[in-house]
Amino acid sequence: MQWSAEPHGGFTRSNSPILPIISEGPYSYEHVNVAQQRRNPNSLLNWTERIIRMRKEVAEIGWGDFTVIPLDTPQILILRYKWRNNVVVIVHNLGHTPREISLDLDLIGENGRRLINLLSDDHSYARKDGQHRILLEPYGYRWFRAGGLDYLLKRGEI
Repeated sequence: MQWSAEPHGGFTRSNSPILPIISEGPYSYEHVNVAQQRRNPNSLLNWTERIIRMRKEVAEIGWGDFTVIPLDTPQILILRYKWRNNVVVIVHNLGHTPREISLDLDLIGENGRRLINLLSDDHSYARKDGQHRILLEPYGYRWFRAGGLDYLLKRGEI
């Protein structure tokens, strides 16, 4: 990605750079660059920084055991991470059409009656039949934590 809207994308002050940069069209350095994206809270750069930060903050992903939860829909990838009595469920729609999926409480555990969305306020509550119904937009994703942060309370015991 270009660094700035300065000539040659801020890579060099030379009048003849060794490698060409995108200098025309909607993806030129004048329209797409790091300096501009840092100022835009909805930019790809800021989204990438937020998702990396979230990944580092979710200890279950870094330290826990993971399981791929099988589903009949090959476009959906569900990963369950378990660590110190906590479960994180990550759901990805890898397809270009919206999908509604059903997550069974048996796959998550009893603490999974309430799934706390780690990326938004879009939480999920299990229905009476023990199912979570989750609608995923094309290429959408959700990161849920089931239950609380028990490992913080039991830190000395483990």
